[in-house]
Amino acid sequence: MSAFSSPFMLGFDDIERVLDRVSKAANDGYPPYNIERLPKNEGQGDIIRITLAVAGFTREQLDVSVEESQLVIRGRQVDDKSRQYLHRGIAARQFQRAFVLAEGIEILGADLKDGLLSIDLARPEPERVIRKIEISSGE
Repeated sequence: MSAFSSPFMLGFDDIERVLDRVSKAANDGYPPYNIERLPKNEGQGDIIRITLAVAGFTREQLDVSVEESQLVIRGRQVDDKSRQYLHRGIAARQFQRAFVLAEGIEILGADLKDGLLSIDLARPEPERVIRKIEISSGE
């Protein structure tokens, strides 16, 4: 029985599946990455930067997309058949790394420089909403 099956947790059916996906993705260590909080910009809320070490990948070999509330980064390298290696310590690799996004997260952009792929995200300031619910007399 999970914590999300509590009668006080209404509407959280999908969270358990998301947590399962996240725990499986966390076991893969390639490529290594950092997540940092950047100084706030005027009216933008928190800025988060994800930086992945993608040395050897060109811009054309990388793909950044948002799929079903996930930020998905893919890298695809193919072997160059024209090369004849005497020693091969650097393999052509493929990877996929996914980050689950909270509702409202906005992707600001991506940049590739010096073998590091940086993706900036904005988390808007949450609005505090209070709504009064009228109680009917049941008649």
